[in-house]
Amino acid sequence: MSGETILVVDDEPDIRDIVKDVLEDENYRVLTAENAQSARQTQTTQNIDLVLLDIWMPDTDGITLLREWMTDSPELTVVMISGHGTVETAVDAIRIGAYDFLEKPLSTAKLLVTVDRALKSNRLQRENRELRKRIDTPSELIGNSDAINQLREQIKRIGATDSWVMISGEAGCGKDLTARLLHQASSRRGKPFIDVSLAAIPSADVPMQLFGSETNNTINTGRFEQAASGTLLLDEIADLDMAIQTKLANALEQGQFARVGGTQILDLDVRILSATNQNIEQAVQQGRFREDLYYRLNVVPLRVPPLREHRDDIPALIEYYIEQVAQRDGLARREISEGALAALSGHDWPGNVRELKNVVQRILIFNQGEAISATEIREALHDRIPAMESLDQADFNAPLREAREQFEHSYFNYHLERLNGNVSELANVVGMERTNLYRKLKGLGIDPKARK
Repeated sequence: MSGETILVVDDEPDIRDIVKDVLEDENYRVLTAENAQSARQTQTTQNIDLVLLDIWMPDTDGITLLREWMTDSPELTVVMISGHGTVETAVDAIRIGAYDFLEKPLSTAKLLVTVDRALKSNRLQRENRELRKRIDTPSELIGNSDAINQLREQIKRIGATDSWVMISGEAGCGKDLTARLLHQASSRRGKPFIDVSLAAIPSADVPMQLFGSETNNTINTGRFEQAASGTLLLDEIADLDMAIQTKLANALEQGQFARVGGTQILDLDVRILSATNQNIEQAVQQGRFREDLYYRLNVVPLRVPPLREHRDDIPALIEYYIEQVAQRDGLARREISEGALAALSGHDWPGNVRELKNVVQRILIFNQGEAISATEIREALHDRIPAMESLDQADFNAPLREAREQFEHSYFNYHLERLNGNVSELANVVGMERTNLYRKLKGLGIDPKARK
């Protein structure tokens, strides 16, 4: 498969040049590094499909660098090369995570065969990761609450335009899914969707990641070029430092950009979606985020609601993730009891849908039995508040009014325990006016003062 990128790391210039020429004749894109420091920088800033890594280098040996990469980037495919190879060294490299081991002097035939096999392995692993990601991430919004139906309608309306959108919402609430659905609803849906998490990139490397770079007649494309004619999601936009905000604002204003180290001016043809879990308006007021960049990105604001604002969707989400996790990990599928659903509905979900998915995974891995109980839920959530214990003994064969009163009593006691009897905070959490809330608590025989 041509076009894949191979990084050759060797302190001998002749070896680098020979390997580079051989691989470029096979239509691979080849980058080179003369030492570990240069290799680290290239691996961090480029999309590398395969590394050919020399063991003996002057600054840091290849085995040490391999250990670093297998810890920080375990998906990286590495083939070790050495002129002083031993069986012990080869075994050590494979044990750490190298795909294979080549000895110098390199045989061109063996080099090409090993590279081909390593890249095939890389493609297979990448396909498996993509498949796993598709299984983990819903292809549509789950649920039919008013909040989700409203978001679904907003995505349909906004997606049909080419407007830039700033997506806000708490961590784990589904901003990435919302961005993908906006792309699917747009006229650009047949073009690339590129997602870049800005917080995960060192500040010094962000310009190269976004705009690309040109060094030694080698062009490295950035995210703007990769997303050409499609959609670019700038995730965690509020984490950019001011210097990079300025570069980004200038590029967006001019509709053009140049690669880092390059002179060619490229047109910016991309729909930009941005996402943040921070109060970006406050960041603007405090001078931490450029006002002009904010207004350029925030053409259409779109808020994704936290899970606590659409608790009615919890049963549907639970069913979805039970099915997906069981299928993905080969675990037994389990039903969920009414008591467990009640316990889930009473939780605040600070981690939102992501937290819910993790809870499902923990329960399916560590517990057995046909039905998931309220006790398992509380253990998975680390909720040990005594007020919830009555859910396990709740009589679900009782008349609806009596069963509802049992649940409401446990529900309000749970939150009062958690909020130390603060009725004002309780009113905000449960969405009731304080006068009505006091009346409800009195009717249930609950005294908030007893929790203080």
